[in-house]
Amino acid sequence: MSIHPLIALASDRQIKQAKGFRGAAAELNGVSLEPLYKEEVAAAPKRHEHDKKYFGIKTIRTPSARQNGKDDKHFALAAGNYARAGGETAKLPDGSELLVIDGLVPLRTAAPNKAQGDDDPNKGVEDVGLIGLLPDDRIAVVCVKYLKPEATHSGAGDTPLRLLLATLAQAAIVDANQLAFREEILEATGRTTSDEAPVIVIAASPRYWEICRKREAQKGAGWIREVERLGREIAEQIGNEVFYTAIESTEDPAWEYADDGPILKAPIVLLPSWESTAGRVKPKRKKTVNTVEIIEPNMEKAAQVYSIFGSFEVGDRIDHKTLGSGVCQGSSGTGKIKVLFGEDTKLLVHERPSTNA
Repeated sequence: MSIHPLIALASDRQIKQAKGFRGAAAELNGVSLEPLYKEEVAAAPKRHEHDKKYFGIKTIRTPSARQNGKDDKHFALAAGNYARAGGETAKLPDGSELLVIDGLVPLRTAAPNKAQGDDDPNKGVEDVGLIGLLPDDRIAVVCVKYLKPEATHSGAGDTPLRLLLATLAQAAIVDANQLAFREEILEATGRTTSDEAPVIVIAASPRYWEICRKREAQKGAGWIREVERLGREIAEQIGNEVFYTAIESTEDPAWEYADDGPILKAPIVLLPSWESTAGRVKPKRKKTVNTVEIIEPNMEKAAQVYSIFGSFEVGDRIDHKTLGSGVCQGSSGTGKIKVLFGEDTKLLVHERPSTNA
C-alpha cells in the first residue's frame, strides 16, 4: 500500500476515465479525504532536510520552442519567468489577486527509487504548476492544464477529479513544508505567509472545460455538481479552499520563447471555469393536481326523483333509476348539471321545457 494515498487515488482507473469520474466523485467527501490528506502530510518528502530549495530550480531543460505534450510545463515556466521579471499579479474569479512566485516548483528530494517501491516518499510526486500568494498571505498551489484552442482531447486520464486529487496531494506536501516555503517566500517577496492550509487553484484552458462537458457521459451539470461539492467539503473539512478557473488568453500560445526560456506575453487572467448555474439541479416541475370541492347533500330538502324536466340546485339529493342516489354539484352550462354518484360525477340534463305545456 502506498504511503501517498491521495496520489494513488488520483491514479485510480475510474477517476481517470471520462465516463467514470462522476460516479467516483459521488463516492468521495471531505470526511473520507481528510485522513488521506493527513497521511500525505506525514509522508511528504522534505527538500530542506536535504539542503535543497523550492524556488528557482530547473527541473527540465530550458525549452526554445513548443513541444507536443509540454504546454502545461511551458506555461508554468512562462508564468514563473514573467513573475521573476516583475510581471503583474494574476487575478482570481472572485477579484482577489494571486501573486505568482515561481513555476514548475519541485517537491521531490530525488528521483524515485524503484527499490523502495511504494515506501518511497518521492514516488508519484509531481512538480507544482505554480506557487503563489493570496492577499491574506495564504499560499496557493496552482495546477496548470493548458490546451490549444483546436484540441480534440484533454489528455490521458486528466479528468477534473484527477486534477483535484493530485493537486490536493501537492497541497498536503506544501503544507508539510510550510516553514521552508515561508522562508523562501519571505526571501523572494518580503512577505510572510499564514499557517493556514494552502489554497488549491485548478487553472485550465477554456477548451479543456469545453471538452470535459462534451465528453462526459452525462453531459452537462452532473460532474460539475460533484466536483463543486467536493471543493466545498475539502474547504470545510481540511481547510483548503478550492477554485476552478479558466485561463483567459487572446493568443496561442500565451507565451513566447526567449533565451532564458518561455515567458508570458501578458498577465494571467483567471475566469470562472463554467457559468455559476452550471452545477445547480433544475427542480422538476410538480404535477398539478386538480382538487374538486365536494358538495355535501342538503338534508333540509327532500330527495327528488330525477327527470330531465325537473329543476335542481346545488346540494339537492337526486334519485336516479339507474345511477342511484346522487348529489347535485352545480351547473355545467345552460340546462346541464353535475351530479356526484358515489365517486363518479355524471353530467345530466335538467330544466328541459315540457312538450305538454
